[in-house]
Amino acid sequence: MLESLRSVVRLKSFETDAVARRLGSAANVDDLRRIAKRKLPAGVFDYIDGGAEDEMAMARNASRFADRTLVPRVLRNVGEVDASCKILGRRHKMPLILAPTGFPRIAHPDGELATAGSAADHGVPFTLSTMGTRSIEEVADVSAGSKWFQVYVWRDKALVKDMLDRARESGFEAICITIDTAVLGRRERDVRRGMAMPPKLGLDTFVEGALRPGWVWEFLRNDPIIFSNVAVSGKRLGGNFADGTSAVSLAEFTVEQFDPGLSWDDVEWIRSQWGGPVVLKGVQSVADAKIAADSGIEAVALSNHGGRQLDSSPAIIDLVSPVADAVGGQTEIYCDGGVRRGSDVVKALALGANACMMGRPHLYGLAVGGKAGVDHVLDFFQSGIERTMALSGVTSISEIDRNLIEGF
Repeated sequence: MLESLRSVVRLKSFETDAVARRLGSAANVDDLRRIAKRKLPAGVFDYIDGGAEDEMAMARNASRFADRTLVPRVLRNVGEVDASCKILGRRHKMPLILAPTGFPRIAHPDGELATAGSAADHGVPFTLSTMGTRSIEEVADVSAGSKWFQVYVWRDKALVKDMLDRARESGFEAICITIDTAVLGRRERDVRRGMAMPPKLGLDTFVEGALRPGWVWEFLRNDPIIFSNVAVSGKRLGGNFADGTSAVSLAEFTVEQFDPGLSWDDVEWIRSQWGGPVVLKGVQSVADAKIAADSGIEAVALSNHGGRQLDSSPAIIDLVSPVADAVGGQTEIYCDGGVRRGSDVVKALALGANACMMGRPHLYGLAVGGKAGVDHVLDFFQSGIERTMALSGVTSISEIDRNLIEGF
């Protein structure tokens, strides 16, 4: 009997590294999400994970990918698969972009330094948020890869211009203008948890902290979390938050900066101050995509802010085909919302996108394992894209077209 067992059983060695153990148990993004939920205080997890109101837009973003099926071709010699592509004129290892995310150091102390480093290692663009917790200069110091800077059209134009100047001086290649935040969406998980800006701490926050001492210890022994990009430019301009020490005062200031008067004129002003490639993030209609393309915008990111703004907004994958029909070739098209697997990326490309943006998955990875967690996510997407291509009978991104999607 012992000989029979030995012939079919091989004992797995025990992994002593806790991060590697956690990541080794995560087969996909949903697994990482579950582990992150166990590791983070509930308010922090919900801030990362939640959407607006009833979270219907967020759910549709992901579920509508499942409604598309692929039409595999066989016997096509897929021994060598190349997932590389050009994004804004630069070749990257796969058609994926790390979307901007605010306040990432609440997930892990390394925040954007870990994420930008991982993106550079995997040959994909990293987008730093205006609401980032590491500065433009700090990110430039750790990443020689492709870097974009996300910017809001705020009331304080001098502040915006200074951040654009700093991004240009630090070698950032493009800016990503977020245009769907004329007012902020109602994120009801945050309301319940007191994760407003500035945050309000209740008894439940301290209870959650006691249940997750590892997160609390990391939080307390690292530098205070602030909106670094705003703080640095504020100091340069002599603003009333110039010391940059108070996350609360910075949060109050940034909330006041969102401008419901946002218009296409503001976009043109930012373009004139930047002078380089621009990605317009938050386009949710064919009509606006056409205006952007006709204006010479280099790329549109079809996005409903991950379902965090208008809960009745369309599923983003549903927009890709009609927008591609209307503006394909005039401007690059990025699908931003609900991407959870390499097969999702291939489906979006088949419908006419040039690349996909991905936000929450890399935050789950960051929460679970810092840079190693983000590496895990990007490896998962890289292998998933290549595997889907091979199983579909295509060996290069240029071969992916609507013939690959059932119903086209």
